[in-house]
Amino acid sequence: MAIRILCIGEIVGKSGIFALKKLLPALKKERRIDFTLACANGATGGAGLGKAHSAYLRKLGIDVLTLGEAAFFKKDIVEAFPVSPWLLRPANHPPGVPGRGLRVYKTGGAAMPVAVIQLLGQAGFGRIHLDNPFLTLDAALEHLKSEARTIILDFRATTTAEKIAMARYADGRVSAVIGSHARAITADARVSRAGTASITDTGRTGSLESVGGMDPETRIREYLTGIPQWSREAVAAPELQGCIVDVGDDGRATAIEAFRIPCKEAFHERTGSGDQA
Repeated sequence: MAIRILCIGEIVGKSGIFALKKLLPALKKERRIDFTLACANGATGGAGLGKAHSAYLRKLGIDVLTLGEAAFFKKDIVEAFPVSPWLLRPANHPPGVPGRGLRVYKTGGAAMPVAVIQLLGQAGFGRIHLDNPFLTLDAALEHLKSEARTIILDFRATTTAEKIAMARYADGRVSAVIGSHARAITADARVSRAGTASITDTGRTGSLESVGGMDPETRIREYLTGIPQWSREAVAAPELQGCIVDVGDDGRATAIEAFRIPCKEAFHERTGSGDQA
């Protein structure tokens, strides 16, 4: 028996949620997806995830939402962690931090359990200092080895070097290493000889005509002046990005395919946590 896992690139703002609502149901049906994982680190306003959005994204059909350095940017999400098993924050947070960084989940279309580990890299995060993700992975795998053969490592890091290093470190020990943070999909999806699928970055689900899902004019002005700007979300040309991973019953990946799906419908404001359209 095999399992097909959909990994959605970072959801950025309202246009990202809009693209998911319009495109996810058909994608899951056409590709016969068994399990859906999505990075939601920028789903609410481009930075963090609010409680209402977390529930709405779950309602849209996402099995697991992962966060990163912005896990606690929205205060109301803290109370959601203990009662929302579909939410994962970095596992390399110290003990006592709300939420969990790894869990084993049941799949809807297959009998195989899927373990998901979320880790945050070390470089480039000046406001947050977590435990070494490589050593945290070792401890996590020791804990999970008897619970699931299919193990997905969601690794969020600022540099391609650290993400590629993690993919090599985890090679043969996990089913897939899925990278995020750049909000730009990479062209290096591959399966190693040891049976580990990897991609350096799954990109973003949100506005294509943007800078990382945010208003380009604001970002350009910031680079021109050197003065930090509070950027707005961009909404033009919504697109769904990510990859699909096939895993055999032995936990070894057999295929990985990156994808980009433009949304034919223009963004409209009715889409949000309470949208009924």
